[in-house]
Amino acid sequence: MIKVSVMYPNSKDLQFDTDYYQNKHLPMVVRLVGSALKRLELDLGIASRVPSESAPYVAMAHLLFDDVASFQEAFGPHAATFAADVENYSNVQAELQISELITF
Repeated sequence: MIKVSVMYPNSKDLQFDTDYYQNKHLPMVVRLVGSALKRLELDLGIASRVPSESAPYVAMAHLLFDDVASFQEAFGPHAATFAADVENYSNVQAELQISELITF
């Protein structure tokens, strides 16, 4: 199992429409990637380890797939659509990381 993490760094000039991201963008992703997506989690940053600092990321979406190939097959054909939609909810480019998921 792999986890694809899409992370939006927090900054002073950040604009991020959480409602749009949660209720429009992510449901579109779920619909378009289909059954290859095994689970989707959304983390909304609320704090940092230092009480007076903001969370390092305003939002992180974690998408679980069986393997990298299934992610690429499901996501690839729609990558341009997903990228074009970013302007509807944020002015920042997300960071993307693919990780092997190990559970204990």
